[in-house]
Amino acid sequence: MKDYTLVITDDNTGVIQPDRIISQTRSLKDEGFRFVTMSSTDLGESICVIYHLDKDLELVNLKVEAPKGKKIPSISSVYSSAFLVENEIKEHFGVDFDGLPLDFQGMLYLDEEVQRTPFCKIGINRV
Repeated sequence: MKDYTLVITDDNTGVIQPDRIISQTRSLKDEGFRFVTMSSTDLGESICVIYHLDKDLELVNLKVEAPKGKKIPSISSVYSSAFLVENEIKEHFGVDFDGLPLDFQGMLYLDEEVQRTPFCKIGINRV
C-alpha cells in the first residue's frame, strides 16, 4: 500500500529561467492559483528553487535553477506572503532575491553569530 503522495512530477512541474518567474507566477495568480510555499536545494554549482502553487487542489510547480551568487527575482510583488519564504531560503541557502521588499539580512531564524548558511556551502556576508 502506498503511504505517500508524489507532489513533484513531470506533469505538474515546469522548468523556467529566473527572469520569467514573475510573469509566470503573475499569470498563474490571474488564473486563480494561490502561493503555497517554495523549496530549495543545493546542486553544487547552482541552486534550485521550486515554487509550489495550487488551485482547487491541483498543484503546479515552477522550477528555477540559477548559478550560486546570481540573484533570482522576488515574487513578493505578485504574492506578498512569499517574502517570508524568500528570506528563509536566503538565510539557509544563500540565495539573493532581487526586489525583496523586507530583507531580514539573514537573521530571520539564525543568530547573528552564525556565519555560514546551514544548507549551502557558501558563507553569509553580514554588514
